[in-house]
Amino acid sequence: MTTGRLPEHEQRILDEMERALRHDRRLDRRLRTLRLSRLPDPARLAAYRPHTLTVLLLLALSVVLLVTGAVTAASGVLWAFAAVGPLTLFAALRLARRRDQHSDPPVRPRR
Repeated sequence: MTTGRLPEHEQRILDEMERALRHDRRLDRRLRTLRLSRLPDPARLAAYRPHTLTVLLLLALSVVLLVTGAVTAASGVLWAFAAVGPLTLFAALRLARRRDQHSDPPVRPRR
């Protein structure tokens, strides 16, 4: 494959295609919001709001893994608990914080 310039008619076609794509607002928005990074977004993690059922299922899974790991001492079960346990704790704390924020009425200053 050559790396030389395009012929004039192909360059003109390419320029027209680029001009048309620049005017596509939906494509422009999608390209601007495209995440190329594989790192977790801290703002998205901070905004995570788990459902009660999700927390209950994670809690049940953590308890089952903890008990199974304590009884069998199988390394796979212990590693699974090591992975699920912190996720359960994070989700439970986020749920508790969300519940706490919704239960307190806003304080209004007296005049």
